[in-house]
Amino acid sequence: MTSRPLDGIRVIGLEQYMAGPYCTMLLADAGAEVIKIERPKYGDPRRSMPPFVEKDGTKKAAGYMGYNRNKKSLALDLSKPEGQEIFKDLAKTADVVVENLRPGSMNKIGLTYEQLKESNPKLIWALISGFGQLEGYRGPYADRPAFDIVAEAMSGIMNLVGFEDKPPSWTIYGMADIYTGMVTSQGILQALFMRERTGKGQLVDSAMFDNMLSLNESMVTLFSAAGQSPERGVPKNLFPRGAFKTQDGYIALNVPDNRIWGRLCEAMGREDLKDDQRSKGGTERATNAKFLQPIIEDWLATLTRDEAVNTLNEVGVPTGPVYTAEDVFQDPQVKARGMLMPIDDPEVGEYAFTRSPIHLSEAPELPKNAAPKLGGDTDWVLRDVLGYDDAKVSALVESEIVEIG
Repeated sequence: MTSRPLDGIRVIGLEQYMAGPYCTMLLADAGAEVIKIERPKYGDPRRSMPPFVEKDGTKKAAGYMGYNRNKKSLALDLSKPEGQEIFKDLAKTADVVVENLRPGSMNKIGLTYEQLKESNPKLIWALISGFGQLEGYRGPYADRPAFDIVAEAMSGIMNLVGFEDKPPSWTIYGMADIYTGMVTSQGILQALFMRERTGKGQLVDSAMFDNMLSLNESMVTLFSAAGQSPERGVPKNLFPRGAFKTQDGYIALNVPDNRIWGRLCEAMGREDLKDDQRSKGGTERATNAKFLQPIIEDWLATLTRDEAVNTLNEVGVPTGPVYTAEDVFQDPQVKARGMLMPIDDPEVGEYAFTRSPIHLSEAPELPKNAAPKLGGDTDWVLRDVLGYDDAKVSALVESEIVEIG
């Protein structure tokens, strides 16, 4: 049987919240064996964050369920020397470590890539932080903690989201975390590919700030090449672009060039606007947005959302409806692509989560294992992976170095 791309690759997750867990979830979906290390009794903080699903007295956090499918859980106390020795043993068997703890956390207890690569030269260590940790590239903010909204703000993204007369706005909860997880997984794949050639592992340094700045590349390009500083809610180089209201909802409309502008004019029955001095080019349309906006809105007010989407797509103006969550769950394209992946948790039942977006023609479908119980795989790791005997396992449990779920 054809295997998933990362079958046989072992990943250790020193992870919490979103960026690290999302990264290792992508690797697990690709077939990697992911062993998630969690604190005994408490686990990943997202285990305790709402919203929750509940069945027969068992309550689980939806966010934890969503980002930790297809993983194993090792409940291990890394603050104690015995726990650190277990980690060292486990790292000798691993291909990849993914860490997104507070900067310096692992340095304090002597568990870093530089130290552990001595016993495992093939080890790849992906280090996720707010501002980057690689020597030679450490900036003045390297030791700062960061959440997603900090990276959105400092990358200039927040300054561009919203309207001219309103404060800067965040985008979606966790976008910097999710994007960082995706970028880091790509970095890990690059390191694995290099290892095939060199036989050596390496440190993969992934900074949330860097990742969000790269996502905001258009701002950098405009400022560098044209001296323009994009402003929130103020079009400068193209129009229309944004959400426009129909009779029963909104559509997303973007007109990047004169060819598509001409098609929109024809659909509206306003061919005269093609050559109008106020709308003949992107800059002119942006300058005269207040003149053009009511014309487009008045036309759309005669159509339903579906009518507007169908009419515009038929004439070659790429358009889509602005969906709610309910719309997404009902959309036939979403269903055809299998993007809502059902995961059946043995304790709380079946729920849908977003599928990893890449489809491979020669690989089997993604595994669909529920997120693990805290310490649910501790016994397996100690006995089967590390070869500890009964006496040693019992002693570790009694001293609360590990927890068996």
